[in-house]
Amino acid sequence: MAGSGLVDQLKKQLEAFTASLFSEGFLDDQFTQLQQLQDESNPDFVVEVVSLFFEDSERLLNELAKALDQQNADFTKVDAHVHQLKGSSSSIGAQGVQRACIAFRNCCEEKNIEGCLKCLQLVKQEYTLVKNKLQTMFKLEQQLLAAQRTSFPM
Repeated sequence: MAGSGLVDQLKKQLEAFTASLFSEGFLDDQFTQLQQLQDESNPDFVVEVVSLFFEDSERLLNELAKALDQQNADFTKVDAHVHQLKGSSSSIGAQGVQRACIAFRNCCEEKNIEGCLKCLQLVKQEYTLVKNKLQTMFKLEQQLLAAQRTSFPM
């Protein structure tokens, strides 16, 4: 009985944490759709897709920092990177990153280097927040799976 109590507690904790990610605006319905694509044949689908998002985002953020550090920033190149980051954040439902990218693209259109640098910091901040939240959610899921295996061995 102690094991099933832990399982119930972890389920509630995971459900509350996941709900907070939506209510606080970190994630949108696109993430729910991503979760619906996961099944027994591909149990790590969401983690894999989100991990690819993390890798891609890190690369794009580095490219953006380099491009904006140039004497004469190539705003077309910067905008292309921001557009790509906006698309990938949208595809996993990371709406904070997506919103920050929209503001970033406006600064690119205006060729506003100060605005672009501020937006880069904002995008990095939003990305770090959603990354930390998703990693926490995945850890909770792993704890729940481990508790279920211990409480209800096959």
